[in-house]
Amino acid sequence: MRRFIDEDVPENVIHEIIELGHEAPSAGNLQARDFVLVRDKTLKKRLVDCALGQSFIADAPWVVVVCANKERSAKKYGERGRELYSIQDATAAVMNMLLAVTDHDLGAVWVGAFDEKEASEILDLPSNVRPITILPIGKPAKVPGAPAKIETTELLHKDGW
Repeated sequence: MRRFIDEDVPENVIHEIIELGHEAPSAGNLQARDFVLVRDKTLKKRLVDCALGQSFIADAPWVVVVCANKERSAKKYGERGRELYSIQDATAAVMNMLLAVTDHDLGAVWVGAFDEKEASEILDLPSNVRPITILPIGKPAKVPGAPAKIETTELLHKDGW
């Protein structure tokens, strides 16, 4: 979903989507994720620049940057929490958010191709917070068809590889 119509989405709907993201499971229930809501046009354009020119980011009325809070998880799980569990916590939240976006007849796209250091500077993130996903959200100009998938039987391995 990379094209949005020029129509706003009520802020309470975006907050509900974020809340549902927050309801996702997390390691040790530490909820090692944070959400940066971006509405400012200048900031969105700067995010486009750090995301390899993906201009649809600036076209969306709302952008949520989902971040892993590495130290929140590291307090209990050490390095594994910092380098794995916090990222899993953030990505589980993104998946819940994408389901909520669909439930509201909205569109979004999971943007992972961006310069993390630059995004961190743009959003003034603390050093213990890692941006994981840029999630533009808005009303879709067109609902794309489902992409082709590899057959599950090719991906499934029983009792080992």
